[in-house]
Amino acid sequence: MARIELKNLRKDWGEAVAVTGLDLSIEDGAFVAVLGPSGCGKTTTLLLLAGIYSPSAGEIAFDGARVNDVEARDRNIGIVFQSYALYPNMNVLQNVMFPLRFKHVEPAEAERRAREIAALVRIDPLLERRPSQLSGGQQQRVALARALVKQPHLLLLDEPLSNLDASLRLSMRTEIRRIQRELGVTTILVTHDQIEATTMADRIVVMNAGRIEQEGTAEDLYERPETLFVASFIGSPPINLFDGHAEGGAIKIHQGTMALATPVNGPVVLGIRPESLTVNGSGMSARIVAVEPMGREVLYTAESALGIIRFLEAGPDARHAEDDNIALSFSSDDGLLFDKTSGRRLDARVAA
Repeated sequence: MARIELKNLRKDWGEAVAVTGLDLSIEDGAFVAVLGPSGCGKTTTLLLLAGIYSPSAGEIAFDGARVNDVEARDRNIGIVFQSYALYPNMNVLQNVMFPLRFKHVEPAEAERRAREIAALVRIDPLLERRPSQLSGGQQQRVALARALVKQPHLLLLDEPLSNLDASLRLSMRTEIRRIQRELGVTTILVTHDQIEATTMADRIVVMNAGRIEQEGTAEDLYERPETLFVASFIGSPPINLFDGHAEGGAIKIHQGTMALATPVNGPVVLGIRPESLTVNGSGMSARIVAVEPMGREVLYTAESALGIIRFLEAGPDARHAEDDNIALSFSSDDGLLFDKTSGRRLDARVAA
């Protein structure tokens, strides 16, 4: 396995910058998710690690050894891409064994290792089938087995579950996590899906515009977002955001005013997560304009002095109806305040 270090890593094509100034350390055996929207640089980072792209500047090191100039085939990396790219003219066993051809492994040993990894990913009954005879989930397992059979130092997963339906994604998240723990292989998952990132990885790196916005646990990113981008990207339903102006110990937002426990001045953005809002008789007045049952909870949209605001209530049955007048409140610990100019979170408490 390997400890991965990226130091001031950069990749550009002329004036187009994909990755800029990336500094990241990944411990041996860790499972890290690189999370972000399309175009943020996460797949470029993966391809730099794999040796498919060469960095424009900076350094990539495996276990302290610089690998910038090491060819992809010599980095001992396993990759599972979004498209599984199985060879249609080979059966499952042959597909899994294929990477061992280039490692000069004896045929008998190659087959033994392929059958062993096939049992680990639970495709051993499928070894004689062709890819066209497999479901999407089965093809995904074959691609994973093929990546693992050469006993890689690093496993790279590029949106591996995006082609699966919802139920298969759920089961494969569990399976990939089980396999990673069993093998202890250093693993980097690239995804735009925050559920995949938070349920599978030990640590999450959020990227935006080619740089790292924040890294930490799922709890860190949800409860203590360092930037407005992270606050808006993490959480479902998304956080309520309100532009305002802070001055004299208060924030003016739309038609509402809220007290500040900490002196702040200038343009700000207030963030309140839908699940942090509660209905009671002494909060902010609001009128419900939409009710959306979501199974285990109900999402409401309301008009308030702050503007349009969404809140969640647990349970399958709606307790309020459209046009109901209610009062909403939240704990001062749950109000997140950001500097509008820099996007950085402010160390300030908002009185609910």
